[in-house]
Amino acid sequence: METISKRPTILLVDDEPANLKLLREILRKDHDLLFAHNCAEMFEYAADQPDLILLDVMMPEMDGYTGCALLKANEATRDIPVIFVTAKIEMDDEIKGFAAGAVDYLTKPVQGPVVRARVKTHLALRQARELVVRQNKEIMAQYESLKKTAQLRDDVEHIVRHDLKGPLNAIIGMPEVVINDGPLTETQEKFLHIIEESGYLLLDMINRSHDLYKMEQGIYQIDAKPVNILVILGRVLTELQQQIHEKKLLIDITLNSRPVVSTDLFLVSGEELLYHSMFSNLLKNAVEASPAKQSLMISLKQKEKPVIRISNKGSVPVVIRDNFFGKYVTSGKQQGTGLGTYSAMLIAKTSGGDLLLDTTREGMTSIIIKLKAWTDCSAS
Repeated sequence: METISKRPTILLVDDEPANLKLLREILRKDHDLLFAHNCAEMFEYAADQPDLILLDVMMPEMDGYTGCALLKANEATRDIPVIFVTAKIEMDDEIKGFAAGAVDYLTKPVQGPVVRARVKTHLALRQARELVVRQNKEIMAQYESLKKTAQLRDDVEHIVRHDLKGPLNAIIGMPEVVINDGPLTETQEKFLHIIEESGYLLLDMINRSHDLYKMEQGIYQIDAKPVNILVILGRVLTELQQQIHEKKLLIDITLNSRPVVSTDLFLVSGEELLYHSMFSNLLKNAVEASPAKQSLMISLKQKEKPVIRISNKGSVPVVIRDNFFGKYVTSGKQQGTGLGTYSAMLIAKTSGGDLLLDTTREGMTSIIIKLKAWTDCSAS
């Protein structure tokens, strides 16, 4: 993981010299500090891209809310995180501050340990975001170069193992370190979990693109563990929440013909990341294919083998039904790769299961997923 050796630069903005002096004493040991007495001076210093701004709310001429909003409206300074420092901390003030673009609040009189903890958190968040952007640019540059060579597959495997997974693992691990250092606000923890979840999602995408080739060749080795499919479904549906909300879909999940409750388990044998990828592809397809204001039904049943049925209104075009799980088969989607259902089938078969398409009910499409029960693996 690439490290940033320079000390972080923090811009302190307050019209009261005593407040600036107090913040200086709290932060000067580990940070380079800049001082502004009003928003006009802040805009000048912000052009030099400080790592963080601590901004007083109540100031003459222009208050902190307006100053922050102007920073966020400027493309050159919009990514600099702003923490408000204020004696006003009513709910309306918080809403107004976050609407202006602030990432956090510090309440006067400020306390040294709290200031240092908040500053550390938001500097870590900024560093993580910058690292992701930088690594993505480097990765894309490497990928474009590699496409021109005959050794693309071998070189891509090297990138996956070294250039991609190393930085991503560091990014995924960073939120836990910051959380353990605490104390954190609910907003801070939310931001950290977003970074962690995004890292896992990107790592999952990398793993799947690399593993697809091995599954096609029949050389992928499953590291079988018990996986609770209900947890996987919950995560995937959360990721698809925006699309589900926009189409006003009703999600109906049942286990053995009854509604699912929080204590339920539906254990199968396999790998969690593989199943996450499989259900992500299948449920995304179902959500996209379902008409608005309809039900999307997920039925789980424990028989000789665990069986999951995903059903939605809408019909698969007749011309692709016989090859629904084939490679590069799409149903008229402009942005589709044709790999979603294909990779889902590969994952199911590699995991000891199977996928079936059921179009026997008019106007309905169902995907039947047969998986290997965890007891099958433990007994063998």
